This record gives sequence, structure tokens and C-alpha cells, in this order.
Amino acid sequence: MNADVIIVGAGPTGLLLAGDLAGAGVRVAVIERRTGESPLSRAFAVHARTLEMLDMRGLADQALATGITVPGLLIWDQVTIGMAELPGRHPYMLITPQYEIERLLLKRALDSGAELLSGHEVTGLDQDGDGVDVHVRTLDGDARTVRASYVVGADGRHSAVREAAGIDFPGHAVAQSVMLADVKLTERPERLLSVNGVREGFVFIAPFGDGWYRVIGRNHDNGDLPDDVPVDFEELKWLTRKCYGTDFGMHDPRWMSRFHSEERQAVHYRMGRVFVVGDAAHVHAPAGGQGMNTGLQDAANLSWKLVAAVRGWARPGLLDTYESERHPVGRTVLRTSGLLTRLALLRSPLLRTLRNQVSGVAMRVKPLRRAVALNMLSGIAIRYPAPDGAHKWVGRRVPDLPLEGKEPSRLYEALRGGRFVLSTRISPPKGWEDRVVHVVPEKADARSLLIRPDGYLAWAGDRPDHSDLARVLTEWCGPAS
Repeated sequence: MNADVIIVGAGPTGLLLAGDLAGAGVRVAVIERRTGESPLSRAFAVHARTLEMLDMRGLADQALATGITVPGLLIWDQVTIGMAELPGRHPYMLITPQYEIERLLLKRALDSGAELLSGHEVTGLDQDGDGVDVHVRTLDGDARTVRASYVVGADGRHSAVREAAGIDFPGHAVAQSVMLADVKLTERPERLLSVNGVREGFVFIAPFGDGWYRVIGRNHDNGDLPDDVPVDFEELKWLTRKCYGTDFGMHDPRWMSRFHSEERQAVHYRMGRVFVVGDAAHVHAPAGGQGMNTGLQDAANLSWKLVAAVRGWARPGLLDTYESERHPVGRTVLRTSGLLTRLALLRSPLLRTLRNQVSGVAMRVKPLRRAVALNMLSGIAIRYPAPDGAHKWVGRRVPDLPLEGKEPSRLYEALRGGRFVLSTRISPPKGWEDRVVHVVPEKADARSLLIRPDGYLAWAGDRPDHSDLARVLTEWCGPAS
């Protein structure tokens, strides 16, 4: 084997996965067609649950330093989807260019020992019962084959890995000829993050915090133009004035492109020893800024399961749970972003008025307002299926609980080693120290909890004894060493 795991694609999703695996001692090679960093990207929003995932890797503070936080999203120029009521340390969205997140994750992956093969393009793969052969071609045209126990396609919507593995990717276009530009504004928008749809089209504006703004818009009258038609900057300014009454003094575009928004999802996220994550598994409309976030959370779900498989202590069927847990999440994101996009595309004055009124009433009702922030955007409310008879919290996100002692002083710091965390006030059994971190909860009456490396609850017990804990650890983490 050239590696335990080969990851194809060095975007944020592939790099987070590479850092997790390499940090756990797994041999990782990342294959990337690019040869350098791209200063341009379409992703810009980091939601609350993703920030928690970054916190579990010691990167949240560094990520926050690269952009600005916004308290919510203004839709239809009058309705706010607020984040201030979210639980946790990050009741907001971080607005930062995708390449800033990539830089942090690339450094972590390389520092942890991952190997980066840039300038290599995947041309095909073959798998058998023992591993996968990945066929690659360099920029010079040289062909070679690398082999690994597992392969993960993090190579975007045109994934060569997904295609070579024979995984179908059905779907359809939602909006054609969407304009995208990074610009400077003379006037600062009153609301820092907003989208508005009028008869002529829609415009979305987001700040990067460094003087640049991301503007996304669609002119309904030019909705059939191919993606390779250059964007007319004056058209984008005109459309912004229609949506907001001003173009905010838009000037100096540094990047403009045109794309079509699609809704597609892989039928399967796993085919034998091959997995797909991020845009290789699902693509959807940019509304809500959930694309990069969903991919990063795919990687966090898969990484610890691959570690268990490579080390030989994965319980039967563990790798299958990647698809059973993440496929429904991807489907929900497609529905959410698709709904927001279709509402923005409404042309009928009557339907737009109804949209605005219903949205306004809904956001004034606290339970509805909180549910939208939790379930539609932030990722906080994601819950994975629990086995019959399990505690009602199993499969849910575990909050950043305070712990006894100074280091670690909270749960997400304890998760930074990429291992399970056993939070209990009784003495834990011996033999799992290489896979499990023992911490003591601050509350004297706290339940005993076993938290998965991705921050979701595996098990909860009120009064376990030593044998109960040994049984649970054996089930989740394999036999004692």
C-alpha cells in the first residue's frame, strides 16, 4: 500500500479529512489537480456547527480572525433570520473566503504528516477486496498508479472518483445564468448579509470583512445565457439597484463569473472501499451558504470511522453508518437551499407579497424563528439515528460542557485529540487510553457520557459501574489493548 487512505481533492473537505486521519497516525495521501492556491472561491459562510467542529480541532479562533461575524441573514429586504438565540459559543455566522479556511486546514494536514500530491489528475480506479488502485496522470503526462486501503472522493461536482466508482449523481438545474462577483462598495450596506428578490431578479450581498463584498445575482431577462458568457458589470449594478434601491457605489470587480445552480445528490455515499464527500456527494443552490459547511461535516463524520477501520477496531457496519447518517443530512440541505432559491426567484407580485408576509409573521414567532436558525442553516440541530432503546440524547450534538480542572476545561478542548471522550466521575476501566480520553464533568450529578470524536453522543448512563463502562467502550472502541 502507498497509503492507508487516498483523498482526491484538496479543498476544505478533503483537507479536514486528511488532517484528522494523519493526526491519528493514518498514512494519508491527498491527490490534487491544482498546483497552487486559488485566490478565488464561491464559498464564504461558516455556520455555527462548523465553527464548533473547527473548535474541536483548535482552529476556530484562527478562522474567526480571517473574517467578520454577522448576527443573521436579512431576506426579502425586511425579514431577519437571526442567529443570536443559537446555543453554544458561536451564535452567528462567520463570513470569510473559502481560501482562508483552506489555508488553515492545509497547514494542519501537512503538519500532521499528510502527503500532498499536487499537479496529479485521477483518470480511473479499480478496487478489490483488499484495496483500491488509483490511476493518476501528472501535468507532464506521466501515468502512475497508487494504492490504498480506502479512497475518498472530495473532488467536487464533476468528481472523477464518483464516476469511476459507478455512483449515480441524479438531479437538475435550479437557476441558470447566475452572476457572481467580488467587488468593493463605496457605501456600506445597512445590513451586512442580505438577499432580496424582485420582479427583475434577485441579488445576494455578503461582506468578507476586508473591504471586499461577494455579490450574487440573477437577471430573469437574461436567465438563459451559458456559463461562459462574461458578466456585464453594469448589468449587475442595475440589478442591485432594482433589488435594493442603490448599487452601494459598486466598483473595482476583481473577479466575475457566471454559473448555473444545480440540485444533485449521489445515490450512495459509499461503494465498497470508495467514499464521496462534499460536492462530490451533493451540490445545491448557494442560498444559505451551506455547501462548504455540509462538506466539512461529512469529513468529520467519516474521518474517525476510517481511523477505526484502518486500525482494526471498527465494529461491524461502522463504515456503512457514514452514508446512513450523512445522506439524509444532504437531502435536507438540498431541500432547504432549494426552497430559499425558489422563493428568491418568484416573479409574480402577488406571490412575492405573500412570501414577504408569511416570512415576516413566521420570524416574529420565537419558536419558529429559533427552529429556522437551528434546523435550516446552523447545523446545530442535526441528529443521527439512534438504536432502539438508546437514551433519547444518543445521536445528538453534545454541547461544549464545562469540565473539572484547567486543561482541558471544556469538552471541545478534550476532543482535539480526535479520540472518543468518556465524561464520568467514576474511575474508567483500563485498556482504551489510545482511543478514549477520560474527563470529569464539572457538575457532581452529571450523567456519564461517551462522546464520539465528531462531537455527537454515543452513549449516556445515569449510574454505570466499571463493567458497564467496559461493555460500552468495547462496543464503540473495540477490545481493550
